Amino acid sequence: MIFWRCFCCIYPEEHQEISENKSKDYPWDIYSLKELLLATNIFHQNNKIGEGAFGSVYWGRTSKGIEVIGNERKGRDGVAVEVEILGRVRHKNLLGLRGFYAGGDERLIVYDYMPNHSLITHLHGQLAEDCLLDWPRRMRIAIGSAEGLAYLHHEANPHIIHKDIKASNVLLDTEFEAKVADFGFAKLIPEGVTHLTTRVKGTLGYLALEYAMWGKVSESCDVYSFGILLLEIIGAKKPIEKLPDGVKRDNVQWVTPYVQKGAFNHIADPMLKGKFDRDQLKSAVMIAMRCTDGNPENQPSMICKAR
Repeated sequence: MIFWRCFCCIYPEEHQEISENKSKDYPWDIYSLKELLLATNIFHQNNKIGEGAFGSVYWGRTSKGIEVIGNERKGRDGVAVEVEILGRVRHKNLLGLRGFYAGGDERLIVYDYMPNHSLITHLHGQLAEDCLLDWPRRMRIAIGSAEGLAYLHHEANPHIIHKDIKASNVLLDTEFEAKVADFGFAKLIPEGVTHLTTRVKGTLGYLALEYAMWGKVSESCDVYSFGILLLEIIGAKKPIEKLPDGVKRDNVQWVTPYVQKGAFNHIADPMLKGKFDRDQLKSAVMIAMRCTDGNPENQPSMICKAR
Protein backbone atom coordinates (compact mmCIF):
# COMPACT_ATOMS: atom_id res chain seq x y z
CA MET A 1 0.00 0.00 0.00
CA ILE A 2 1.33 3.42 -0.93
CA PHE A 3 1.05 6.16 1.68
CA TRP A 4 1.03 9.86 0.87
CA ARG A 5 1.80 12.45 3.47
CA CYS A 6 2.09 16.21 3.34
CA PHE A 7 3.91 18.68 5.54
CA CYS A 8 3.90 22.35 6.36
CA CYS A 9 6.96 24.25 7.46
CA ILE A 10 8.25 27.64 8.52
CA TYR A 11 11.65 28.83 7.39
CA PRO A 12 13.88 30.95 9.63
CA GLU A 13 15.69 33.84 8.00
CA GLU A 14 18.79 31.73 7.49
CA HIS A 15 17.69 29.34 4.77
CA GLN A 16 19.16 25.98 5.73
CA GLU A 17 20.30 23.13 3.57
CA ILE A 18 17.35 20.84 3.80
CA SER A 19 17.05 20.71 0.11
CA GLU A 20 20.22 21.25 -1.78
CA ASN A 21 18.81 19.71 -4.93
CA LYS A 22 16.17 21.46 -6.98
CA SER A 23 15.02 20.13 -10.29
CA LYS A 24 14.49 22.61 -13.08
CA ASP A 25 11.11 20.90 -13.51
CA TYR A 26 10.27 21.42 -9.84
CA PRO A 27 11.06 24.85 -8.33
CA TRP A 28 10.47 23.46 -4.82
CA ASP A 29 12.76 22.13 -2.12
CA ILE A 30 13.51 18.41 -2.15
CA TYR A 31 13.56 16.82 1.30
CA SER A 32 14.98 13.54 2.55
CA LEU A 33 12.60 10.94 3.94
CA LYS A 34 14.71 10.53 7.07
CA GLU A 35 14.49 14.21 7.96
CA LEU A 36 10.73 14.39 7.54
CA LEU A 37 10.13 11.21 9.53
CA LEU A 38 12.34 12.52 12.35
CA ALA A 39 10.54 15.86 12.25
CA THR A 40 7.17 14.26 13.03
CA ASN A 41 8.49 11.49 15.28
CA ILE A 42 7.31 8.99 12.65
CA PHE A 43 3.81 10.46 12.74
CA HIS A 44 3.43 9.86 16.46
CA GLN A 45 -0.07 10.19 17.88
CA ASN A 46 1.12 12.91 20.25
CA ASN A 47 1.99 15.03 17.21
CA LYS A 48 -1.43 14.73 15.65
CA ILE A 49 -3.26 18.07 15.45
CA GLY A 50 -6.14 17.49 13.06
CA GLU A 51 -7.55 15.93 9.92
CA GLY A 52 -7.18 16.73 6.22
CA ALA A 53 -9.11 15.51 3.21
CA PHE A 54 -7.00 12.37 2.96
CA GLY A 55 -5.70 11.70 6.44
CA SER A 56 -4.40 12.90 9.77
CA VAL A 57 -2.40 16.10 10.22
CA TYR A 58 0.76 16.11 12.34
CA TRP A 59 3.15 18.71 13.73
CA GLY A 60 6.90 18.36 14.08
CA ARG A 61 10.27 20.12 14.00
CA THR A 62 13.37 19.39 11.94
CA SER A 63 16.92 19.41 13.25
CA LYS A 64 17.35 22.79 11.54
CA GLY A 65 14.57 24.36 13.60
CA ILE A 66 11.92 24.26 10.90
CA GLU A 67 8.42 23.65 12.19
CA VAL A 68 6.51 21.11 10.15
CA ILE A 69 3.01 19.73 9.80
CA GLY A 70 2.32 16.46 8.07
CA ASN A 71 -0.84 14.91 6.68
CA GLU A 72 -0.78 11.12 6.27
CA ARG A 73 -2.36 10.60 2.86
CA LYS A 74 -4.54 7.56 2.19
CA GLY A 75 -5.10 8.01 -1.52
CA ARG A 76 -2.79 8.52 -4.48
CA ASP A 77 -5.19 10.36 -6.78
CA GLY A 78 -6.07 13.19 -4.42
CA VAL A 79 -2.47 14.01 -3.69
CA ALA A 80 -1.49 13.84 -7.35
CA VAL A 81 -4.25 16.36 -8.09
CA GLU A 82 -3.19 18.54 -5.18
CA VAL A 83 0.46 18.63 -6.23
CA GLU A 84 -0.52 19.43 -9.81
CA ILE A 85 -2.79 22.26 -8.70
CA LEU A 86 -0.36 23.65 -6.14
CA GLY A 87 2.24 23.81 -8.88
CA ARG A 88 -0.10 26.09 -10.83
CA VAL A 89 -1.27 28.55 -8.20
CA ARG A 90 0.54 31.62 -6.87
CA HIS A 91 -1.58 33.85 -4.67
CA LYS A 92 -1.16 35.38 -1.23
CA ASN A 93 -4.44 33.83 -0.05
CA LEU A 94 -3.68 30.29 -1.20
CA LEU A 95 -1.46 27.91 0.74
CA GLY A 96 1.46 27.25 -1.58
CA LEU A 97 3.65 24.20 -1.98
CA ARG A 98 7.05 24.50 -0.28
CA GLY A 99 8.64 21.19 -1.28
CA PHE A 100 8.34 17.41 -1.39
CA TYR A 101 9.94 14.01 -1.03
CA ALA A 102 9.35 11.30 -3.62
CA GLY A 103 10.92 7.86 -3.46
CA GLY A 104 9.91 4.24 -3.22
CA ASP A 105 6.35 3.92 -1.94
CA GLU A 106 6.34 7.26 -0.16
CA ARG A 107 5.24 10.66 -1.45
CA LEU A 108 5.63 13.56 0.97
CA ILE A 109 4.60 17.13 0.20
CA VAL A 110 5.62 20.15 2.25
CA TYR A 111 3.73 23.35 3.01
CA ASP A 112 4.29 26.55 4.94
CA TYR A 113 3.27 26.23 8.56
CA MET A 114 0.46 28.54 9.66
CA PRO A 115 1.05 29.55 13.31
CA ASN A 116 -2.53 30.69 13.94
CA HIS A 117 -3.90 27.34 12.85
CA SER A 118 -7.20 27.00 11.02
CA LEU A 119 -10.27 29.20 11.13
CA ILE A 120 -12.27 26.39 12.70
CA THR A 121 -10.09 26.38 15.83
CA HIS A 122 -11.02 30.03 16.42
CA LEU A 123 -14.74 29.62 15.71
CA HIS A 124 -15.45 26.25 17.33
CA GLY A 125 -12.21 24.79 18.68
CA GLN A 126 -9.76 25.31 21.51
CA LEU A 127 -9.14 28.98 20.67
CA ALA A 128 -12.79 30.02 20.44
CA GLU A 129 -12.97 31.15 24.05
CA ASP A 130 -10.00 33.47 23.54
CA CYS A 131 -11.97 35.37 20.87
CA LEU A 132 -8.87 36.32 18.91
CA LEU A 133 -11.02 37.07 15.87
CA ASP A 134 -12.42 40.56 16.33
CA TRP A 135 -14.70 42.00 13.65
CA PRO A 136 -11.94 43.55 11.46
CA ARG A 137 -10.01 40.28 11.47
CA ARG A 138 -13.12 38.32 10.52
CA MET A 139 -13.78 40.60 7.59
CA ARG A 140 -10.15 40.39 6.43
CA ILE A 141 -10.34 36.60 6.60
CA ALA A 142 -13.58 36.60 4.60
CA ILE A 143 -12.16 38.96 1.96
CA GLY A 144 -8.88 37.04 1.77
CA SER A 145 -10.72 33.75 1.29
CA ALA A 146 -12.85 35.33 -1.44
CA GLU A 147 -9.77 36.70 -3.19
CA GLY A 148 -8.10 33.29 -3.14
CA LEU A 149 -11.19 31.69 -4.67
CA ALA A 150 -11.53 34.48 -7.22
CA TYR A 151 -7.99 33.71 -8.35
CA LEU A 152 -8.81 30.01 -8.73
CA HIS A 153 -12.01 30.68 -10.65
CA HIS A 154 -10.92 33.55 -12.88
CA GLU A 155 -7.12 33.82 -13.10
CA ALA A 156 -5.73 30.30 -12.84
CA ASN A 157 -5.37 28.57 -16.20
CA PRO A 158 -7.20 26.30 -16.47
CA HIS A 159 -9.72 27.48 -13.91
CA ILE A 160 -9.90 25.53 -10.67
CA ILE A 161 -12.90 24.51 -8.55
CA HIS A 162 -11.82 23.86 -4.96
CA LYS A 163 -14.85 21.69 -3.99
CA ASP A 164 -14.12 21.66 -0.25
CA ILE A 165 -14.35 25.22 1.06
CA LYS A 166 -14.88 25.11 4.83
CA ALA A 167 -13.53 26.63 8.04
CA SER A 168 -10.95 23.90 8.61
CA ASN A 169 -9.50 24.55 5.13
CA VAL A 170 -8.87 28.24 5.79
CA LEU A 171 -5.52 28.57 7.55
CA LEU A 172 -4.24 31.71 9.27
CA ASP A 173 -0.69 33.05 9.22
CA THR A 174 1.02 35.22 11.84
CA GLU A 175 -1.05 38.26 10.80
CA PHE A 176 -4.30 36.25 10.55
CA GLU A 177 -4.15 36.48 6.76
CA ALA A 178 -6.36 33.78 5.24
CA LYS A 179 -4.76 30.95 3.24
CA VAL A 180 -7.18 28.63 1.46
CA ALA A 181 -5.75 25.11 1.71
CA ASP A 182 -6.32 21.43 0.89
CA PHE A 183 -6.78 20.95 -2.84
CA GLY A 184 -7.21 17.17 -2.70
CA PHE A 185 -10.78 17.32 -4.07
CA ALA A 186 -10.17 20.15 -6.54
CA LYS A 187 -11.03 19.98 -10.23
CA LEU A 188 -9.40 21.66 -13.19
CA ILE A 189 -12.02 23.11 -15.54
CA PRO A 190 -10.85 23.21 -19.19
CA GLU A 191 -11.47 26.37 -21.17
CA GLY A 192 -14.98 26.52 -22.57
CA VAL A 193 -16.35 23.96 -20.10
CA THR A 194 -18.99 25.30 -17.69
CA HIS A 195 -19.26 22.28 -15.41
CA LEU A 196 -18.19 18.70 -14.81
CA THR A 197 -19.98 15.75 -13.24
CA THR A 198 -18.05 13.83 -10.62
CA ARG A 199 -18.42 11.73 -7.51
CA VAL A 200 -19.66 13.77 -4.57
CA LYS A 201 -16.99 14.55 -1.98
CA GLY A 202 -16.97 17.25 0.63
CA THR A 203 -18.39 18.21 4.00
CA LEU A 204 -22.07 18.12 4.90
CA GLY A 205 -23.46 21.60 5.40
CA TYR A 206 -21.17 23.25 2.86
CA LEU A 207 -22.36 21.38 -0.24
CA ALA A 208 -24.44 23.11 -2.91
CA LEU A 209 -27.63 21.24 -3.83
CA GLU A 210 -26.68 20.62 -7.47
CA TYR A 211 -23.41 19.06 -6.34
CA ALA A 212 -24.79 17.05 -3.42
CA MET A 213 -27.67 15.66 -5.50
CA TRP A 214 -26.18 15.18 -8.94
CA GLY A 215 -22.42 15.63 -8.61
CA LYS A 216 -22.49 18.69 -10.86
CA VAL A 217 -19.30 20.68 -10.28
CA SER A 218 -19.06 24.33 -11.29
CA GLU A 219 -17.90 27.61 -9.80
CA SER A 220 -21.28 27.92 -8.07
CA CYS A 221 -20.32 24.99 -5.81
CA ASP A 222 -17.51 27.06 -4.30
CA VAL A 223 -19.70 30.17 -4.25
CA TYR A 224 -22.33 28.35 -2.19
CA SER A 225 -19.71 26.94 0.19
CA PHE A 226 -18.20 30.39 0.60
CA GLY A 227 -21.64 31.76 1.53
CA ILE A 228 -21.95 29.15 4.26
CA LEU A 229 -18.41 29.93 5.41
CA LEU A 230 -19.21 33.65 5.53
CA LEU A 231 -22.24 33.05 7.76
CA GLU A 232 -20.02 30.89 9.96
CA ILE A 233 -17.43 33.67 10.24
CA ILE A 234 -20.12 36.19 11.16
CA GLY A 235 -22.13 34.14 13.64
CA ALA A 236 -19.69 31.42 14.78
CA LYS A 237 -22.37 28.79 14.26
CA LYS A 238 -21.51 25.46 12.67
CA PRO A 239 -23.00 24.91 9.20
CA ILE A 240 -25.47 22.41 10.66
CA GLU A 241 -26.59 22.30 14.27
CA LYS A 242 -28.81 19.87 16.10
CA LEU A 243 -31.67 21.51 17.99
CA PRO A 244 -32.95 20.22 21.35
CA ASP A 245 -35.86 18.43 19.66
CA GLY A 246 -33.41 16.52 17.47
CA VAL A 247 -34.17 18.51 14.31
CA LYS A 248 -31.15 19.63 12.31
CA ARG A 249 -30.96 23.22 11.07
CA ASP A 250 -28.45 24.71 8.68
CA ASN A 251 -27.03 28.22 8.80
CA VAL A 252 -29.26 29.52 6.01
CA GLN A 253 -32.38 28.35 7.85
CA TRP A 254 -31.11 29.97 11.03
CA VAL A 255 -30.29 33.31 9.41
CA THR A 256 -33.32 33.70 7.13
CA PRO A 257 -35.87 34.80 9.79
CA TYR A 258 -33.48 37.47 11.09
CA VAL A 259 -32.88 38.74 7.57
CA GLN A 260 -36.62 38.92 6.92
CA LYS A 261 -37.10 40.96 10.10
CA GLY A 262 -34.06 43.14 9.46
CA ALA A 263 -32.63 41.97 12.81
CA PHE A 264 -29.07 41.60 11.57
CA ASN A 265 -27.48 42.29 14.97
CA HIS A 266 -28.84 38.95 16.22
CA ILE A 267 -26.73 37.12 13.64
CA ALA A 268 -23.36 38.35 14.94
CA ASP A 269 -21.30 36.08 17.18
CA PRO A 270 -22.18 36.89 20.84
CA MET A 271 -18.45 36.67 21.63
CA LEU A 272 -18.02 39.95 19.75
CA LYS A 273 -20.12 41.64 22.46
CA GLY A 274 -21.64 44.06 20.01
CA LYS A 275 -18.28 45.31 18.73
CA PHE A 276 -18.87 45.18 14.98
CA ASP A 277 -19.72 47.53 12.15
CA ARG A 278 -23.51 47.33 11.61
CA ASP A 279 -23.37 48.29 7.94
CA GLN A 280 -20.62 45.79 7.23
CA LEU A 281 -22.55 43.12 9.09
CA LYS A 282 -25.65 43.67 6.99
CA SER A 283 -23.67 43.74 3.76
CA ALA A 284 -21.79 40.55 4.63
CA VAL A 285 -24.99 38.70 5.56
CA MET A 286 -26.70 39.76 2.35
CA ILE A 287 -23.69 38.61 0.30
CA ALA A 288 -23.86 35.26 2.07
CA MET A 289 -27.57 34.98 1.29
CA ARG A 290 -26.92 35.66 -2.39
CA CYS A 291 -24.15 33.06 -2.44
CA THR A 292 -26.44 30.42 -0.96
CA ASP A 293 -29.36 31.12 -3.30
CA GLY A 294 -30.86 27.82 -4.43
CA ASN A 295 -30.62 28.89 -8.06
CA PRO A 296 -26.96 29.10 -9.16
CA GLU A 297 -27.92 31.67 -11.80
CA ASN A 298 -28.80 34.10 -9.02
CA GLN A 299 -25.45 33.73 -7.30
CA PRO A 300 -22.69 36.33 -7.76
CA SER A 301 -19.23 35.32 -8.91
CA MET A 302 -16.29 35.17 -6.52
CA ILE A 303 -14.58 38.01 -8.33
CA CYS A 304 -17.52 40.30 -7.45
CA LYS A 305 -17.21 39.44 -3.77
CA ALA A 306 -13.44 39.81 -3.74
CA ARG A 307 -13.85 43.37 -5.01
